[in-house]
Amino acid sequence: MKKLSMIWKKFRWGIIVATLVIGSLVSFGFVADNYFEISKNLDIFASIFRELNVYYVDETDPGKLMKKGIDAMLESCDPYTNYISEADIEDYRFMQTGQYGGIGASVRKNGEFMVVTDPYEGWPAQKADIRAGDILMEIDGKSTKGKTTEDISKALKGQAKTSVKLTLKREGEPKLLEKTVMREEIKIKSVPYSGMLDKNTGYIKLTSFTEEAGKDVKDAFMALKAKGDMKTLVLDLRGNPGGLLNEAINIVNIWVDKGQEIVNTKGKVKEWEKTYKAVYPAVDMDIPIVVLVNSGSASASEIVSGSLQDLDRAVLLGQRSFGKGLVQTTRPVSYNAQLKVTTAKYYIPSGRCIQALDYSHRNEDGSVGHVPDSLITPFKTVKSKRTVYNGGGITPDIKLEAPKLSPISQSLFSKLLIFDYATQYFIKHPKIDSAKAFNLTDADFNDFVNFIANKEYDYTTKSETTFDELKEVATKDKYYDDAKPEFEALKNKIKHNKTSDIQKNKDEIELLLKEEIVSRYYYQNGRIEATLHADPEINKAIDVLKDSNLYNSILAGTYKPADVKSQEKK
Repeated sequence: MKKLSMIWKKFRWGIIVATLVIGSLVSFGFVADNYFEISKNLDIFASIFRELNVYYVDETDPGKLMKKGIDAMLESCDPYTNYISEADIEDYRFMQTGQYGGIGASVRKNGEFMVVTDPYEGWPAQKADIRAGDILMEIDGKSTKGKTTEDISKALKGQAKTSVKLTLKREGEPKLLEKTVMREEIKIKSVPYSGMLDKNTGYIKLTSFTEEAGKDVKDAFMALKAKGDMKTLVLDLRGNPGGLLNEAINIVNIWVDKGQEIVNTKGKVKEWEKTYKAVYPAVDMDIPIVVLVNSGSASASEIVSGSLQDLDRAVLLGQRSFGKGLVQTTRPVSYNAQLKVTTAKYYIPSGRCIQALDYSHRNEDGSVGHVPDSLITPFKTVKSKRTVYNGGGITPDIKLEAPKLSPISQSLFSKLLIFDYATQYFIKHPKIDSAKAFNLTDADFNDFVNFIANKEYDYTTKSETTFDELKEVATKDKYYDDAKPEFEALKNKIKHNKTSDIQKNKDEIELLLKEEIVSRYYYQNGRIEATLHADPEINKAIDVLKDSNLYNSILAGTYKPADVKSQEKK
């Protein structure tokens, strides 16, 4: 009983502390009306937590129980309000800064072990001649067999200027390799690539909004301008999940002049109602810009693309963006943990909110699902007064179907067969042409076909999926037995054939092979550069920028989707 009494005293003390916290909140006037309700429910929660830990039939883990309770509570608010434990703080800081202590390489599960997929150029792994395709057998003498990606990632990360010993298995090498790698402070580039798409069209790929992303974009833009021939620009925000708000403002400010409102925030608490304006003179207010977006473009990406659209400063091309317009603020809590809590919403210059009005119903990739017309409101852009809409994410001025890989390509990619072939190709070919110039020969492609001939991979085509659905419906409706011969004949006709599907999708498979092979020689820059010319959205952006009448009509609000079709016919 003495032990139980001590436990109860601890819980009572926890309630007292929580009550003191509530008292401090009341002084701000936020929750004065809910004070009794909060106090009562904290008491109930503490009592249940105490009873469960003391009397539950099996041993409990108080930390796990509390974490589960916290996560469930925050999940009921929105997807972005999260508890960040002390153990997860470093991962959170990496998302903000793009920096971490480690060897500079990404890994992926391959059977029971992990394989290095990308050593980052200029960082410890690459400098130690660790290559894509190397299998991690041991880290500091401990086997990696059966370990998760998270386990391996934690083992490889650590303080800069500390060493880690790796045992590697490399194809073509009879013995295991041992490498001692000195960790460094790794800084992932927010702009992994910039260059010229043609004589007059510049291109900047932005993958994150970490610290100094604005400077990185400005530096890339100035470097392209210095070449003297750039007359138009493609800014690629596809797949960019966002990041720091101030970096988004700095990027818009490159092409929008000082004093222009870029975004404002509105929340329940007055201190979160802020207006953010461009604070520097613009670098270039006239260059035509096309911004590429897709369902993976979120948060800060939507501030940049949405603001440039609302200010009639750029044409947007691609698919509707993710629809994350909620502002998160981190608040310190006990034991070095943090609470990332949604405190406001973003509103871009037209007055519309980026946030999907219903963030609980989304597509499989997390992007905005169908938005009913009743939830869509028209707004007007600042300069041209053209109509834009809210309802979730940013809708591009020119909508394109999202590019999709064929089922056979998806299978070859996910089974690491393209990756494994690139490993063998690198062993056989010490040098290749530049990333732009390199192409696979017919002999190379036939070699790949022979390579996968005895490998296990399979897939289901859309036709086969639709057939199975039709068969299921026909069976339920009792039509299948009468039409069974026809069903079987149709099944045989649409059944996929690997040999013919490889040839039908040769161009697509060759492009995947090219990207993976080039990355072995020229790393991340080469991976991007090798596929730019074959990217249909980039090619469409170039076409729009070359047609000044089309570009200007979009910004003036006189553009109709039919305009693009007529241009394509020409």
